[in-house]
Amino acid sequence: MAKKFNQPLRMCISCRQRDTQNKLLRLQCENSQLSLFRGTGRSFYLCEFCLKDQKKVLKALMRQCKSNEKDKFSNILKEIITDDRKS
Repeated sequence: MAKKFNQPLRMCISCRQRDTQNKLLRLQCENSQLSLFRGTGRSFYLCEFCLKDQKKVLKALMRQCKSNEKDKFSNILKEIITDDRKS
């Protein structure tokens, strides 16, 4: 019988659903700037389902980054998603 390896579970900040780490998008917010996680600092996760629902995600991002710049987060998130899908 094959040996099963445990995958770490992480929680989406928008819907609070838990999933394996490799299925979630990992982001970070430094100085109220949203970006992909670069290896240092605090980070958070978003699931694929929530990435499709912009309204719910933007509220969670504003709460996580402690900022009220909804339009800026919306534009940056769209850029991150399109760049992530290309690579």
